[in-house]
Amino acid sequence: MKLVSWNVNGVRATLKKGLLDYMAATGADIICLQETKAHAGDVQHVEWPAGFTPHWHSAQKKGYSGTVVFTRKKPLDVTFGLGLPEHDGEGRVITAEFPEFFLVNLYQPNSQRGLTRLDYRTREWDPAFLAHLKRLEARGKPVVCCGDFNVAHTELDIANPKTNHRSAGFTDEERNNFTALLGAGFVDTFREFEKGPGHYSWWSQMANCRARNIGWRIDYFIASTALRPALKRAWISPEIMGSDHCPVGLELKL
Repeated sequence: MKLVSWNVNGVRATLKKGLLDYMAATGADIICLQETKAHAGDVQHVEWPAGFTPHWHSAQKKGYSGTVVFTRKKPLDVTFGLGLPEHDGEGRVITAEFPEFFLVNLYQPNSQRGLTRLDYRTREWDPAFLAHLKRLEARGKPVVCCGDFNVAHTELDIANPKTNHRSAGFTDEERNNFTALLGAGFVDTFREFEKGPGHYSWWSQMANCRARNIGWRIDYFIASTALRPALKRAWISPEIMGSDHCPVGLELKL
């Protein structure tokens, strides 16, 4: 089974930059998009590639946040959010149940310039989200979670770690919480296959950063450790344009 995740930074903008062609060509069974900045009605005219059914979770605020999961195989169930009103107004989480596993599509809150949302992100959201993943596992199936986690975990995951310490996405608090997430029984699937530096999924749109590969790896597929034997490959696709992020992928042998 092939899964792809991409923060498109506005699905309507990315539709003008080849999104449909990419979806049709990628051969994925499941495609998860984040930061859609749209409601289903905003793109009702779009003919999605044959075989895909979209499941939308949009923010209450127009043009902000939002996620969507495209599936070829009908899920057993799809739920939206964490079941907590204080966290669910921004369209950040979709959970789809399949016979073999739960899939969670995540658009993690950004701590923002000046770290104005750092406390919310690290003291409220992160614990609530981890609890959600563990509740799913307790139902007897492993979990695959993908999306924009808005954190570069280690110094290998960011081009300029020293100058970005205390920047949103590279604070000790955010990184420690990601470490705790993995320690709770999950693996960073990309790092199961690639241990080296220089692999990024987001680049600032300033200073020609993408062409110079001055980036951050903040988009992930994590999986329950029970799925480690099923991991076939994981990858990043920096050659795919259309957003300031690029797609990331995971293939499972199920």
